[in-house]
Amino acid sequence: MANSERIHKFILNDKNIVLDINSGAVHLVDYMVYNILDYYEKNTLDEIIEILKEKYDEEAISEAYKEIQILEEEGMLYSEEPNIMNIKYNEDNVIKALCLHVAHDCNLRCNYCFASQGDFKGDRSLMNLNVGKRALEFLIENSGNRRNLEVDFFGGEPLMNFDLVKELVYYGRQLEKDNNKHFRFTITTNGVLLDEDKIDFINEHMDNVVLSLDGRKEINDNMRQTVSGKGSYDIILPKFKNMVNKRGDKDYYIRGTFTSYNLDFSKDALDFYNNGFKKISIEPVVTTPDMDYALGEEHIETVLKEYEEFSKEYIEIKKKDKDFLFFHFMIDLNQGPCLVKRAVGCGAGSEYMAVTPDGDLYPCHQFVGDERFKLGDVFNGVKNMGLRKEFRRANVFNKEECSHCWARFYCSGGCHANAYNTNNDIMKPYKIGCEMEKKRIECAISILANLQE
Repeated sequence: MANSERIHKFILNDKNIVLDINSGAVHLVDYMVYNILDYYEKNTLDEIIEILKEKYDEEAISEAYKEIQILEEEGMLYSEEPNIMNIKYNEDNVIKALCLHVAHDCNLRCNYCFASQGDFKGDRSLMNLNVGKRALEFLIENSGNRRNLEVDFFGGEPLMNFDLVKELVYYGRQLEKDNNKHFRFTITTNGVLLDEDKIDFINEHMDNVVLSLDGRKEINDNMRQTVSGKGSYDIILPKFKNMVNKRGDKDYYIRGTFTSYNLDFSKDALDFYNNGFKKISIEPVVTTPDMDYALGEEHIETVLKEYEEFSKEYIEIKKKDKDFLFFHFMIDLNQGPCLVKRAVGCGAGSEYMAVTPDGDLYPCHQFVGDERFKLGDVFNGVKNMGLRKEFRRANVFNKEECSHCWARFYCSGGCHANAYNTNNDIMKPYKIGCEMEKKRIECAISILANLQE
């Protein structure tokens, strides 16, 4: 497979695909064009004809060559890298989203928990109303002209402090009216404490809900156990089914985690689907390399093959059920957000921050508890401007390893926490994550190519 720095070509799910990296244009081509592109940049037409004349008709090669030239002239193939000299990102330090840690406590003891089973390596604690209200006020005060704001109720387990969640939703609605803003609320829960009242409130007031369960019973119960050491699957699954059945067409995701113990994670996604869940995400574990469940380089080949095999199954299911969604196989080939947004990704530490029960600010939930990454607090604002600037600079234009990667405008440089956990440097991408993301992008494009026939 030959690739230049301006195109990426691959064959997957019976499609020959060429991606123009800088414009985002995707082309489905025949084998002749696919072969010509191996030589197009460095060889003349006569040289290409000489190289390929035993495989293809000379006149057909000439016609295909001219078509490639036209696409190049139109900026849809071999397009130039955008001028990044004038790109500016969040110079006004606007904040658009907060992750509110309403509970640094949890009623599960998940082996892989980045939050140290809910306490984030500190004391178990619950956010109080004063801190929660101040967090919402802080978000509005720092949101500039942005009207739509995001708030995720997070933990630990946020249902352990659900009265506060309700109070903050009501307070947020009051603040909206007074400040011409709109809060989009999300809650992430393990479901243990779900009951009819909580389900009804969440379905009425939460724009999105993330339901944490790892997949098959044996996989989930191996990693996600109750405080007493028992499996949680049988407790949680019926509650999640009830919630989704009552939720109607409002957004949700059921979210699993795959580790070195379940590299066959497509079976977990299909288990979700067979249990009636249509919107599914299975995320790779975020942890330090020394943990026995961590994903290592020895697992990459298996994981990439798993994505490819799942993409084949996904195509067949999607043909019958258009509502089935796997988060990592969703892609916007219209290039969606502007170039800056595609380069900077989630905005952690700049546009997005996490708030602890005491009101301290961190770049995102993955960094909470590590004092080196404390940005400030909701009462006094962001004080560590150097750290904020460091995160603001952490984009594909400033990361050496991203600058020549074909996937840079889709992955946005990857997860900062993964980079720090593996390389002790948010500017040095997590290699395994890069390989997974590239394969997911290829799968997503090939899926669309098959479904749009």
